[in-house]
Amino acid sequence: MTHQGARDLIFDVGAHKGEDSAFYLALGFRVVAIEANPALVAHLRSRFAKEIEAGRFTLLDMAIADGDRQVRFFANRTLSIWGTTNPAWARRNRRLGTLSDEITVPGIHFGEVIRRFGCPHYLKIDIEGADMLCIRALDGMNCRPKYISIESTKTSWLGLLKEFAALESLGYTRFKVVDQRRHGSGIFIGRNGEPVSYTFEKGASGPFGEDLQGRWLTKQEALRRYLPIFVLYRTIGDNTILSKILGHIPVLKRALSAVGWFDTHAMRT
Repeated sequence: MTHQGARDLIFDVGAHKGEDSAFYLALGFRVVAIEANPALVAHLRSRFAKEIEAGRFTLLDMAIADGDRQVRFFANRTLSIWGTTNPAWARRNRRLGTLSDEITVPGIHFGEVIRRFGCPHYLKIDIEGADMLCIRALDGMNCRPKYISIESTKTSWLGLLKEFAALESLGYTRFKVVDQRRHGSGIFIGRNGEPVSYTFEKGASGPFGEDLQGRWLTKQEALRRYLPIFVLYRTIGDNTILSKILGHIPVLKRALSAVGWFDTHAMRT
């Protein structure tokens, strides 16, 4: 029998500055956060000191890797959210005009995280080019979170198909495609049944599960939703020739940002 997760536990994989963890804690969840950037780890320890002491927030200062070993991490000097263990992403970031400092950090296999802390109710993943390490680790494990979100690729249609196939093979049959620029504020129901008024921080992944707007989609419906996103990104995305030529003009820069950051949310029914 597949374990669907402790209903009070969320994994925040790629915690950054705690933009998402703060929301999960406000709703009354326990959080296991994973962050590889040492500077961000120090920030998280300070920001959530009370929650750490109370046992509600656990921080792993590690990178998700294909084994428990030391790994290279590229800490972006300009945009800390672009920190990555993926050399190809680091090269992309350099082409986009930002530099990274290459450091060595401890790595951990995601299966080991589950063995230590249990199966979460919701698994949020945003680790810049390494999200699928977490998804693949679930294969063969007795753990299926009720909800999962990943930052899906916008550059490889084959890569997107593989993401959906991997989620489907794990039993996830309903999906939502979420524009990450659209999170504002709202009223959410905490775990104690009380309403929680919350305003999302810039860069937050936003709500999850049944708090997401819109209906749940089939795999084919979700892929059709991604088709215009791919067309826009190939035409005016942040890594196109058009963007490089015209991106310095303020009015055009805003137009060129029409393609933002999209997450795929998946649910087991």
